[in-house]
Amino acid sequence: MTEALSRRRCKPCEGGAEPLTTEQSVSLLQALHSDWSISGDGQHIMRTVKFPDYGRTLGFANAVAWIATCEDHHPALTISYSSCRISYTTHAIGGLSDNDFICAAKIDQLVQAPES
Repeated sequence: MTEALSRRRCKPCEGGAEPLTTEQSVSLLQALHSDWSISGDGQHIMRTVKFPDYGRTLGFANAVAWIATCEDHHPALTISYSSCRISYTTHAIGGLSDNDFICAAKIDQLVQAPES
């Protein structure tokens, strides 16, 4: 199902739309890498990806930024020497939307990409 999510494109999300229910979020979470989790308040999904050095961490963060720009859906990133924490929510609706899971699935594919 990650592959199916990763092929989808984000849709503009306007205020007034309803956020996903807990059940919908949990169902979509099952399609993602097991490192993704839902925040206690159910309004964010997050994952931390670890790397051997700062250069690879920054390269990954830039690739995530490219996905965000292409999808026009932007996560919060916390970058340290050897890790990058990604957190998605849809601010316009005050919770999670399909867009959060679509972008997470695209990031999962990025992490699984073979190194050159």
